[in-house]
Amino acid sequence: MVSRVIPVDPFDLVIFGGTGDLARRKILPALFRRFCSGQMEDESRIIGAARSDHDQAEYRQMVADAIAEFNTSTTCEAGTIEAFVERIDYVHVDAKGEEGWDKLASMMHPNRVRAFYFSVAPSLFGDLAERLHRHGMADGESRIVVEKPFGRDLDTARALNDVLAQHFDESQIYRIDHYLGKETVQNLMAVRFGNMLFEPLWNSQYVDHIQITVAETVGVGGRGEYYDRSGAMRDMVQNHLMQLLCLIAMEPPAQFDPDAVRDEKLKVIRALNAVEPKDMVRGQYGRSEDGSDYLKDVENPRASSESFIAMRVGISNWRWAGTPFYLRTGKKLRARASEIAVVFKETPHSIFGPEAGRHRNILTIRLQPNEGMDLDVTIKEPGPGGMRLVDVPLDMTFAEALGPEAEDVPDAYERLIMDVIRGNQTLFMRGDEVEAAWAWTDPIIAGWEERGDRPVTYEPGSSGPEDSLALMHRDGRRWREIKP
Repeated sequence: MVSRVIPVDPFDLVIFGGTGDLARRKILPALFRRFCSGQMEDESRIIGAARSDHDQAEYRQMVADAIAEFNTSTTCEAGTIEAFVERIDYVHVDAKGEEGWDKLASMMHPNRVRAFYFSVAPSLFGDLAERLHRHGMADGESRIVVEKPFGRDLDTARALNDVLAQHFDESQIYRIDHYLGKETVQNLMAVRFGNMLFEPLWNSQYVDHIQITVAETVGVGGRGEYYDRSGAMRDMVQNHLMQLLCLIAMEPPAQFDPDAVRDEKLKVIRALNAVEPKDMVRGQYGRSEDGSDYLKDVENPRASSESFIAMRVGISNWRWAGTPFYLRTGKKLRARASEIAVVFKETPHSIFGPEAGRHRNILTIRLQPNEGMDLDVTIKEPGPGGMRLVDVPLDMTFAEALGPEAEDVPDAYERLIMDVIRGNQTLFMRGDEVEAAWAWTDPIIAGWEERGDRPVTYEPGSSGPEDSLALMHRDGRRWREIKP
């Protein structure tokens, strides 16, 4: 099976914050890999824009160095970096002033897709949008890409949406969440809606519960100041885990169309139940072997933000009434793993007797590492001695199933940036989605702040606080093990 790479139309892509960490680590290497694949036409141009006073040669060298350091593809031929940087330009721009804007406008080509990547702090989004409009760069073919956080609560999210809407239509705004660009996340829709095997069983009649886990082994690192103000709820649950929950729980859209898909996701968010205090556990990692702990990492000995959160969530609709969704995410945990586990109910009656034990079918979707899926099925254990049952996985690891082709699957940023150029918003959040997510999240945060709740401490390298295990045990269930 050979994948077909379809070139996109020529484009001008401006990266505001083009000298920043995100541009160097993710955006520029992603564009380079798309260039290597033959997806970028020769006329396409990439323009870095930032406050730093570089000339073109200096910026091209920075881009080449970033690709050499962060590119993960092994399929690019020798000399490709040199060819790629030939289409790179740079302009010194003052986001809050006038310097550089006329020069940037002069670089734009007529009758070409224009994409502007706001790889900057959200406080600058309004300034950039206004100046793009004022200097004539915001035409009908223009698109802007904005990174999270999309506000820190409902009020700020609305304000951010309002300021962008003053200069760009919703159809031109691409709120990027790299989790939605992962191959396995998109396969959620293919598995659900492309296989008769699963969709008839995808409801509370057959599904016992669903677990969504995003676990990290690292601490907050250099993001201490940000994490002290946000915590895992704002940083992970309100966006990443919320989007995974929506894709798992949504109704089949009428067609695979951006607004049809996002309409169904929005319905899920609006059907989420409020989370009671007893259905939630927050934690902070304790002292590590290197002597650091969460409070030191965020440089605040009284920090009440969380590095771990687990919660039991219900959805009030016909499909999912009575089926709990268990969400958890945290830092400094036992292993790095992102997965969704759909745990089906036991058979209503076992013909094999109690000695056969209890067995369930579990569909596990692995987002990272080792992207793929497992379906646990029950079979007879080989050998004599009666009908002994055992669960075995049907392994659908992409790298093994698809061979060399799976090794060079585009990463999330590659796919999402090309979707921006194509004008496909399916994998991007709409403004009303973002606001609905904050409308659900805000009361939960306000509740623990009013009660004065503090996160419990958990041991680095563990599965999180002991209380999170009890969250499942009281329901007669247990978390799937986070395996190193």
